[in-house]
Amino acid sequence: MLHDTLAASARLDDGLDGVRLAALADARWALDLLAPEVFPELLDARLVPANAREPWYFGLVHDRREEQRAATRAEFDRRLAACSDAEGRAFLVSFLLAARESDWLLWLHASALRGASSRFGGWSRGEAAVLLLCAADVADGGRIPEALHVALTAAEALGSNDLRELEPALRHASARFARLDVPIGYRPSLAERLWSLLESLDEAHVPEGLLPVHDSWAAPLRRLAQEAPTVEAARFVRHLAGLTVPRPSQKWRRTCVSLCDGASARDAVARCLRGLIEDEPAGAGPLVHRNHGDLARGIVWAAALTGGAPTVPGLGALARRMGLSGYRPPEEQKLAGAAINALAAVDDPAALESLWRLRAETRNRALRKQLDTALQTAAGRQGITPAQLVERTVPSHGLAPDGSAERTLGEHTARVAVEDAATVRLTFAGADGRPSRTAPAAVKDGFPDELKALKALAKEVRGTLSSERARIEGLLSQDRAWPYGEWCEHYRDHPITGAVVRGLIWEFQDEHGDWRAALADSAGKGVQVRLWHPIRAAAGDVRAWRERIADERIRQPFKQAFREIYLLTPAEEETGTYSNRFAAHIVRYPQLYALFRERGWQANFLGRHDGGYSGEAYGEYGGGEWRARFYHEPTEEDYDYAPDYAATDQVRFERKTGRHRQETPLSEVPPAVFSEAMRDVDLFVSVTSIADDPAWTDRGEDRYTAYWRAATFGELTATAEVRRAALERILPRTKIADRCRIDGRSLVVRGELRTYKIHLGSANVLMEPGDSYLCIVPARGGGRGAPFLPFEDERLSLILSKAFLLAADHTITDPAILRQLGR
Repeated sequence: MLHDTLAASARLDDGLDGVRLAALADARWALDLLAPEVFPELLDARLVPANAREPWYFGLVHDRREEQRAATRAEFDRRLAACSDAEGRAFLVSFLLAARESDWLLWLHASALRGASSRFGGWSRGEAAVLLLCAADVADGGRIPEALHVALTAAEALGSNDLRELEPALRHASARFARLDVPIGYRPSLAERLWSLLESLDEAHVPEGLLPVHDSWAAPLRRLAQEAPTVEAARFVRHLAGLTVPRPSQKWRRTCVSLCDGASARDAVARCLRGLIEDEPAGAGPLVHRNHGDLARGIVWAAALTGGAPTVPGLGALARRMGLSGYRPPEEQKLAGAAINALAAVDDPAALESLWRLRAETRNRALRKQLDTALQTAAGRQGITPAQLVERTVPSHGLAPDGSAERTLGEHTARVAVEDAATVRLTFAGADGRPSRTAPAAVKDGFPDELKALKALAKEVRGTLSSERARIEGLLSQDRAWPYGEWCEHYRDHPITGAVVRGLIWEFQDEHGDWRAALADSAGKGVQVRLWHPIRAAAGDVRAWRERIADERIRQPFKQAFREIYLLTPAEEETGTYSNRFAAHIVRYPQLYALFRERGWQANFLGRHDGGYSGEAYGEYGGGEWRARFYHEPTEEDYDYAPDYAATDQVRFERKTGRHRQETPLSEVPPAVFSEAMRDVDLFVSVTSIADDPAWTDRGEDRYTAYWRAATFGELTATAEVRRAALERILPRTKIADRCRIDGRSLVVRGELRTYKIHLGSANVLMEPGDSYLCIVPARGGGRGAPFLPFEDERLSLILSKAFLLAADHTITDPAILRQLGR
């Protein structure tokens, strides 16, 4: 039946009818085996009674079909092993003719087909032409690779004269191949074989589909290759499209520059790069289709290699567009990676600055890894470490050494200035010299472009300042020291980094090797400098620094003098490889996941998907040498997209060993690394715990209420202990000092109506007598007029605001609070 069907359709009067009919006759045995797959009703008629309708018969049919297929494959293997070259060629031609009726055969017998195609020789031009035409007729891009592999194997075995006669069939197959969505793993190798055969026939030919037909970003290359085709232009375009890796070899780079110059294509490449940065997609799809991703990446690298330093702004803009501007398909994210890697190859300081800015802006995990690799590559080329490269490429944005920049706009002077470690301000001064934060009408109307540029500058400086605060805080977990001169140049005297440095405590080593702590501005010269951490200091020294910071009203950019310290406990020494210190807490999961991202941790997302039933978050410390893992899981099973609550579990540590990480006993973790990691976990738990919700008791009976009652007034964490130490120094300077005292884990406030205990961990309030709970929900924008705090702590601000409110409880007018007070 299958033989007759194929024989009827084999007569096309194209000069190849004889080849097709002869192959069908010689491989009739194979067609008899394939017939049940092409016409499954034949198989079903033999396997199942015609009147069978019961459900169990469907399973029977499936099982028997699989048995039949296994027998067919075994028979194929046996018969093919005994085939001569002529019989094998006939089989392959017949198989591809049958695949035109049912391309399912290409998937079902892929392994047999691939093995047979490499075993038989003696191909004729006619047989190769039939195979190419059959391959071009495959409609499913996922199944064309097997058919095209057979056809190309036959074509590659022909002599030059026969191959030239085959050129129309090769071009037809190439055009068909270009329009199909071929699996990404198959496309490069098949395309290379096709293009190689076509190039051997016409070196100036650019295969159809290699260049996008409609995309405007590729128009300069289309004109170069089609309007005045040359061998050099064709070779250059094929070379660009042959880039299949993120970072090409040195040989590829040298060849790229040589071919580009030979084709006089530098201007075309520059205009293509500009198109990738500025053009919009031709339709509703992506800017770069996956079939042309290799070509686009080749253009990016060609632009960097031939354009040098002037391409840096464009490469940075392309990386932002493709990697940072919302969701992008995988092909465009790969293009962002190409721009990042190409930036690392440009030997210019501006390229390093662009990479540093991109790293500060990027949240995509894959792109951050590529940025780290790019920075490491650039650092190795300069003979320094990646950490040194980062600190040496912090942009100054054109600011003067005092952190300011001025522009004259008519009769006014605009000034952008870094005022402290958290503030960048844009001000305007007129002839009288009085500064204003609002742009005068004369500036708005007369200098709109200059005003826009100044606002953009202020925004960029704020971003760099924020990144520097986070970066320098991360240095607390590293055991790193700088030569004094290097520290002065890249830290103390930098117009932006210096604003962060000057509020911190540093240690300076003298020529005898002794270390002494001092603020950056008050320190003399030293041999080396390192960032002070309280875990290395004596308790008396820590108290002295806390008193000085509070007395001199020094606002530190992050907690340093008042930083929490986490030491290994006996329980953790006993468990050995994990800590349960922050286990068994009930936390609000959406806030927990958001906090992971804010603090730079990586985590899978809990939900109803594979791998979403157990949570694992990790953060890196010690310059990436150490990793802390924090485990958590949903507390309920009946949720839709993601759980509302999660339960916390163990914390474990891993050390980097080469390219791998190995779990390490807690006793071997450096104290600063352990302390900084546990501080982050404490933050995750304390901020997201349901004990932080002052209105939880309004829920009535709840299965988490017992945990809430135990946690909201429980033992103090290290963070709360530091909060108590800060209050001991702040309270005596307040006007309610005579009404407050610290008693254990609470701040006790004596009001006119009652006495209150504010928990130093949760900030929740109990009223005396009877320890009844007082719910106070903080208002938005509250806390104004609060006393000076030496560090940023929202919970400490909340405790103080509640203390001020309750010390004057006779003046409270809020009805909700008055009802609880019994008035």
